[in-house]
Amino acid sequence: MIKTEWQHIEAHLPAWLEESRQAARRGKVADYIPELAHAPADALGCTLIDTNGNTTNAGDCGLTFTMQSISKVFTLLLALMDRGEERVFNHVGMEPSGDDYNSMLKLELVEPGKPFNPLINAGAIAVTALIKGDSTDEQFVRIRDFFRMIAGDSSIDCNYDVYASEHRTAHRNRSLAYFLKDNDVLADEIAVEDVLDVYFRQCAIEVNCEQLARMGMVLANGGYDLVTGQSLIPYRYVQIAKTFMVTCGMYNASGEFAIQAGIPAKSGVSGGIIALVPGRYGIGVIGPALNSKGNSTAGIDLLRKLSVQYNWSIF
Repeated sequence: MIKTEWQHIEAHLPAWLEESRQAARRGKVADYIPELAHAPADALGCTLIDTNGNTTNAGDCGLTFTMQSISKVFTLLLALMDRGEERVFNHVGMEPSGDDYNSMLKLELVEPGKPFNPLINAGAIAVTALIKGDSTDEQFVRIRDFFRMIAGDSSIDCNYDVYASEHRTAHRNRSLAYFLKDNDVLADEIAVEDVLDVYFRQCAIEVNCEQLARMGMVLANGGYDLVTGQSLIPYRYVQIAKTFMVTCGMYNASGEFAIQAGIPAKSGVSGGIIALVPGRYGIGVIGPALNSKGNSTAGIDLLRKLSVQYNWSIF
């Protein structure tokens, strides 16, 4: 009997994951946010969910982790739903920066001084400022509830230990935000510390691989959740988010990942990666040991294996 692709994945994912786990030795757990340094360096977990909700897990997929930069994809979607394309892209560009995710260089060198894209830190801060709400608490609750809706899980919430750790140490992000304020990217009525507070909380939203894979599944299906039968995100906005994931989602290693794996993905410095195969799968990965670009060494190795094995590249 010939196995379907899904059956083949279920049969072989655990072994491939254990092979990829060895790549964690080449990485290092992030410690610039002190609370992240407690993560197990050799952990690797993966969940795949197809667009009908079928699920397969392997490795340390029950490990919880904060979304960090993965959250930027979904705050972009919420900002687009709140404000529309024209308003959002008046504040942030559409191009890869080629620089580190927390770089200030292009803000100074390139007119008009707005962030190059919404998936670098400066761009994500500008996008967070566009989320509707009469207070920082209301903005955060709207973000959290949007994430809960996409993941289909009302238990998702902020890890306040990680939030407090980042709040104490985020000197570069504060510099970026004040520079955005000076460049009029942040409106006069927006207090820098308020938008940063929401941004730190959104980055500290905690998930596991299955919750992340379900979020990826919704994107893979164009914003429609076949499990619930609901359209959760306008298709046009999902197109925009997926394009940014390909061009900017893996920091300044996005081009390399596009060549090697060729699927939309977004990483975070907790070691999480959300990835998707359009029309087929959402994927959640955790592997806390990072390479010099801030991406999970073992997670990238596993996604590359899977993409090559099943010819998932969209190119």
